[in-house]
Amino acid sequence: MTDNAVSSVVLRALVADDERLLREQLKSRLSEVWPELQICGEARDGQEAADMAEALRPDVVFLDIRMPGLTGLEAAREIVTLPSWSGEIVFVTAYDEYAVAAFEQGALDYLLKPVEPERLVQTAQRVKARLHARQPRAGQGESRADETALDALLEKLLHAQQSMGRAAHHEPPMRWIQCAAGSTTKLIDVKDVLFFRSDEKYTRVQTRDQEALIRTPIRELLPRLDGQQFWQIHRGTIVNLSAIAAVTRDDTGRQRVHISGHPEVLEVSRSFAHLFRAS
Repeated sequence: MTDNAVSSVVLRALVADDERLLREQLKSRLSEVWPELQICGEARDGQEAADMAEALRPDVVFLDIRMPGLTGLEAAREIVTLPSWSGEIVFVTAYDEYAVAAFEQGALDYLLKPVEPERLVQTAQRVKARLHARQPRAGQGESRADETALDALLEKLLHAQQSMGRAAHHEPPMRWIQCAAGSTTKLIDVKDVLFFRSDEKYTRVQTRDQEALIRTPIRELLPRLDGQQFWQIHRGTIVNLSAIAAVTRDDTGRQRVHISGHPEVLEVSRSFAHLFRAS
């Protein structure tokens, strides 16, 4: 396929931002500099973006980094692990603090708000060039090395985001957790926690000796924990690495985390499978 042929193909885009006016502004700018691009969907948060990416299979997703629920980085990690995914991610942010230098390495692109038309033209050119490069050659599929590099870059950016979130509030990693049990408040040492799991409106805190509930959701809890000790392995699960006895795979490739001295088995979602690839 020639470059001219690529430019004539109608590409489809998903725009994700929790601010409606900012979505409208980006769509307007895109219509000016990339008129042949078709907007196939709009998402108001990270989870909706991931779900719509799976359903609509757009060629490019424009993701705001700071969104409620899943952040743009977390949504991106879910999107790039979809079996049907073969598109491009472009992050849109009002901040230049999210390791912008890493984006410049070429695996991803970013736009700073307010989005300038000249910069958007450059992004359009980059996206079209990458999509053209992804066209399957005879007997070849997408490079596994490219996918691994993208996973590693997203992990690096997520870690930077979490670290900066703690630094912004001058907070050291959480040391104690306060849990209500009737009229009594219990203090649990974080190092004793085997795992955290979302449980409807609460988060379950599991130790070897007890189970407790807190109101802090997983997405708010994660940046307050020591990232060297606790890993998120599922949208609703964080595990203490020192509590892991084994990680197994079933016939479909799904990974399961077995906890030392505890019967519960934790599922690892696709977007976090890279954490245990060397296992």
